[in-house]
Amino acid sequence: QVQLVESGGGLVQAGGSLRLSCAASGRTFSSYAMGWFRQAPGKEREFVTATSSSGRTTSYADSVKGRFTISRDNRKNTVYLQMNSLKPEDTAVYYCAAKMSRVVVTTMNEYDYWGQGTQVTVSS
Repeated sequence: QVQLVESGGGLVQAGGSLRLSCAASGRTFSSYAMGWFRQAPGKEREFVTATSSSGRTTSYADSVKGRFTISRDNRKNTVYLQMNSLKPEDTAVYYCAAKMSRVVVTTMNEYDYWGQGTQVTVSS
């Protein structure tokens, strides 16, 4: 069982930056691929980015490439999402997710564990 707790969300102006964190419980964090997803009001949850268990492989949605960076610290059981050049369309609840896998996982339905989400609001 893995418990995930996101933090770092908030209100930011367009062009600004935020860093989200996702802290995981358990001793096997380094065995889990991690992902970030988001859900805007009235829309389906969508993939943002993911990293392999080692952190050496990453994947990004086209909409965030060049602006967002995923990273992880397996010693701290934490995955991060650095978000730069934020746009109003990035406004959403951001969720982190975990799946026991060495390779990067981009499909939402494959993830086994989810955090409660953190709100990110970007004003224009």
